[in-house]
Amino acid sequence: MAKTFEQSLDELESIVKKLEEGDMPLEESLELFERGVKLSRDCRERLTKAERRIAMLTKDSDGELQIEEIEIEE
Repeated sequence: MAKTFEQSLDELESIVKKLEEGDMPLEESLELFERGVKLSRDCRERLTKAERRIAMLTKDSDGELQIEEIEIEE
């Protein structure tokens, strides 16, 4: 089962913390680093796809982007 964006980001943050501690053997550090790079690329790809979807949804019939204010309820 594929992880959600949030799950991938949480795992990436956990990896960064472990690597910053530096209390592990080199091979384990390299494996974590590789996993972190994969997660980072996956998260970046998902964000890029989301940005494209948003851009497509906000274009008007002439292909121009429509900028709309979003009201945030507090």
